[in-house]
Amino acid sequence: MEHDASDAGEARYELVISVDARRSGQYGDAEKPRMRERIYRILDTAFAQAGVDRRALYTGDRGDGVLMAVPGRIAVTRLLGLWMVEVHESLREENSSLRVPLGLRIAMHVGPVRHDANGINGRAVDLACRLADADVGRRLLDAEGADLVLVVSGSLYHDVVSAGGKFIQPERFAPAELDLKEGEFTGWFHLPGRARPDFSRLAPQGPAEGGEGSEGTGDDPRPADAEGHDGGQLDDGPLGHGGPAADDEGHDDGPGSARYVAGGDLSVNRDNVYHQPVHIGRAVNSPRRKD
Repeated sequence: MEHDASDAGEARYELVISVDARRSGQYGDAEKPRMRERIYRILDTAFAQAGVDRRALYTGDRGDGVLMAVPGRIAVTRLLGLWMVEVHESLREENSSLRVPLGLRIAMHVGPVRHDANGINGRAVDLACRLADADVGRRLLDAEGADLVLVVSGSLYHDVVSAGGKFIQPERFAPAELDLKEGEFTGWFHLPGRARPDFSRLAPQGPAEGGEGSEGTGDDPRPADAEGHDGGQLDDGPLGHGGPAADDEGHDDGPGSARYVAGGDLSVNRDNVYHQPVHIGRAVNSPRRKD
């Protein structure tokens, strides 16, 4: 995707899509190229079926995933609806012949994006990458036995998803408050083809796939545990209560939302009953550590 020279360095509102592969660090050197080929084949097939010309998008390779920016002239609802349906179907077709299925985490956020000779940048890009790398998405795939999870930012959910539309079912999204490096944000999680995510089924979190400072591109050489959980960690801090969560624009998402502060031990509290071991340590509402 090309821009006029006069637009260089100017921010424009675009949909940012970050795609990451599950447990990419467990693919050997001989397997990783085939994994990457599958990801691009899945995405390209979905774009073609959804009637979106991928040449109109910015696409950046991330080794174990893809980073994309969609210009405003392409409807966001088409990507959230029909394109996600086609990604799901294409992924299912690919996995039908694989002994170890490919898993994908996809994040979306709309915000100001700057393009330069080396790619794209901006807070919107950073947030999309953080959401795709969120540990909650990893554990949802394991807990639900799913191969695809979508997470959208709070602003994208309230501005677009909540209104519904063709192939967009807002009632099948569930909010989880995430403590990211940039601050606290609400991610709305969706498992295509499945019911609303149930966070009470999540297993305790473990070490991050990409190690400390991972933004979704790092690899964890350690294998999954006996139950197949690869875990993940964003920042330091415990998992908090399961009460109402505020999103990145201050919206209160009401009952059924969950609060996830990266790091520490996992605890899930629903109706004042903890369903996982309780973290003993820094309280969720205590002052944040300054690194």
